[in-house]
Amino acid sequence: MTSPTPSTPASLAPSPAEPLRHQVLAALAQHRIATTSQLRRMLRPDGTRQLLSRVLNKLRSDGFADYTLLPDANRSRTHAWYLTQEGSRLTRDLPVLRGRPPYSITSTTAASLKTPHTLTVVRAHLSFAADARRLGHEHGPWDWNPEVSHSIGEGERVVADAVMYYTAVEREHRRKLRAFVEVDRTTMSSERLAVKLIEYARLFQYEAPPVGRRRQAATGPSWLRWYPVFPRVLFVLTGASRARLGHRMSDLQAMVAQHPLVAALAREVPLGAAVLEDLEQLGPGQAVWVPLTGGKHRPWTDL
Repeated sequence: MTSPTPSTPASLAPSPAEPLRHQVLAALAQHRIATTSQLRRMLRPDGTRQLLSRVLNKLRSDGFADYTLLPDANRSRTHAWYLTQEGSRLTRDLPVLRGRPPYSITSTTAASLKTPHTLTVVRAHLSFAADARRLGHEHGPWDWNPEVSHSIGEGERVVADAVMYYTAVEREHRRKLRAFVEVDRTTMSSERLAVKLIEYARLFQYEAPPVGRRRQAATGPSWLRWYPVFPRVLFVLTGASRARLGHRMSDLQAMVAQHPLVAALAREVPLGAAVLEDLEQLGPGQAVWVPLTGGKHRPWTDL
């Protein structure tokens, strides 16, 4: 798991002046696993697939990257790429990743176990990135930090699938937004999904005990070390029928209504849920989000 690190929203897309090879290495270090198509959309949305393939194949021949093949009913050969240990070590010197621990996958077997969930998390990121380009907002590959872990006391931690940094630009006004993103593929029970809200509510209230006799008492919640305001919490659902996903959203709303800690969180922090396919087809900036406190669908920025 990665430790949370401060981040400043990057530009809409990586600079073409930066070597694509370095960008691919950094993107795989940041996002863990991605397909050739996802890397193209992330790094060169106007480029060709062949351009990315050449870079990836050269990284593989140099021993810095490898892939696992995705099962496909059409028997097409979709490659899910990841860094080798050598490639992970190489990324330590990349400026965009400075201060972040290296991350590598040690085998194709390990990659195959993580691939379905990790690629779905990348899909969620790409939907926000595409929307940002369309709207003239700022959200790039380095503004999506996967697997961020925070202590909530008693030796327990809450691990977000991603922390998102997003800057909405409206004329002269720049609105900086942050969100904890939970991606649900309907692989866990609805109750376990809803319990994530309790974990975020505990993080909202958690104050780390002072260390050492001379250390001053805590001056506020621990999350203030990383965020000026507590990030909103967004659930992105997929992997089931519309009816079943709707039931899961209703269970999230019930947790907000029934659990006192979660209700307290909801009074201060925007909470919402949406279907991943709606984000990809319509865009996260459309009225596709269900507020967990109730009410009409709306854009995630208006929760």
